[in-house]
Amino acid sequence: MLLTEQREVNITGTLIWYYFICKREVWLISHGLEANQDNEYLEIGRIIQESSYKRKNKELDLGNIKVDLISKEGDKVVIGEVKKTSRFVESSSMQLAFYLLELEKRGIDAIGYLHFPKEKKKIKIELDDETKTELYKAIEDIENLIKVEKPPAVEKNKYCRKCAYQEFCWA
Repeated sequence: MLLTEQREVNITGTLIWYYFICKREVWLISHGLEANQDNEYLEIGRIIQESSYKRKNKELDLGNIKVDLISKEGDKVVIGEVKKTSRFVESSSMQLAFYLLELEKRGIDAIGYLHFPKEKKKIKIELDDETKTELYKAIEDIENLIKVEKPPAVEKNKYCRKCAYQEFCWA
């Protein structure tokens, strides 16, 4: 069932990230329902982001994208996303690719790196045609998902146990 009023859809990197983890979370976030901010895993993530890469330029906010790190390598802009763990590498890669797509739309040639400081790991992310196609499909799915009246049914997955939204699913 669709809502009678049209909801303004602002696709963000966070929505892209959650899309590849849990569609229910996408709906909850897009409808203004906040995760448990006292969740220890959210707090650990904030601490890692704040304490890592102190010599790099941090946080570029361009409305629907918020890049953790930014620098320049020759004629290319280099953006970085700092993550607590590589456990979510697919969703993190798509989030960073979304940022690259948004920069490309603004005429900025960029590459990206996922940074996992605790694991001392760095993964290069570049935007290719296959990834663009996957992102455009995800964006369309998110736009449609946001418009429905109720969140999708709970689908338990391997990420549920540590999820900051679990109260909305299991309470």
